[in-house]
Amino acid sequence: MTKTPWRPVATAYRRALVSQANPKMLLLTVIPFVLSVLLWAVLLAFGFQPLLDYVQTLFQDHGWFKTTSGMLGTFGMGALKTVIVPLIAMLLLLPLMIVTALIFMGVAAMPPITRHVATRHFSTLEAKNEGSFMAGLAINISTSLLFVVVWIATLPLYIVPPVAVLVQVVLWGALTTRVMVYDALEDYASADEMKAIRRRHRAQLTFIGIVSGFIGALPGIVWLGGALMSFVLFPFLAAISIWLYVLIFVFTALWFQYYCMQALADLRASQAPPLAGAAVAVGADTPPPA
Repeated sequence: MTKTPWRPVATAYRRALVSQANPKMLLLTVIPFVLSVLLWAVLLAFGFQPLLDYVQTLFQDHGWFKTTSGMLGTFGMGALKTVIVPLIAMLLLLPLMIVTALIFMGVAAMPPITRHVATRHFSTLEAKNEGSFMAGLAINISTSLLFVVVWIATLPLYIVPPVAVLVQVVLWGALTTRVMVYDALEDYASADEMKAIRRRHRAQLTFIGIVSGFIGALPGIVWLGGALMSFVLFPFLAAISIWLYVLIFVFTALWFQYYCMQALADLRASQAPPLAGAAVAVGADTPPPA
């Protein structure tokens, strides 16, 4: 039976769900969560009030209170004018929170995720080991910086919430796709193989990124809404949001890992002699013995 181009996406999704429930995978959320919470506890303790004061001063000096009040009133959201300053401050912090969780997750969780997936389903796949930790870290940081800049540049779109959510989903999808495809193939694919997989599977990888982006947008929406309703709960909601982000990142990483490893196995099978190719394909698709 011929395998459709989209069946591997569903197969990788199913495998990621099963692996997500593995206690070892759940434990992987602990270190990134703790590191993120410790970092943000310090940042919020010493930096949140100065950030609020800075945004307040900007609005006062440039007459933005009057402008935003009028715009909010036009869209029937006049009640938000009383919380516009903390809302803007939280929107400025949100991409930084996402980025720190992603970087900590990439450093602490991606290597165990790669080993977990390779051991369970791709034990016969040869590791090329052409990637490097520093190259992966550079991609993480450069992509994250671009993500933060674009996020801040699109903040005015939050005047129309549906558009803002769509933008957040697209940005999240682009961030995770660029970062996690490299992380997933860093140890196993050569540079040429990675380029080929990105080119041949662009639609599927983008789809995984967009779906992950939609899921990843939910903690931010919950955090912003809950914090606006009860500002006292802001630190607790921030901690919950960080944990949700890390949990979603782990699932997203598993989804990308399974899909990319299968794509690599299929690529090598298509390039190998018939008998060797069949051996690689069987090794990639056959689950380990119980």
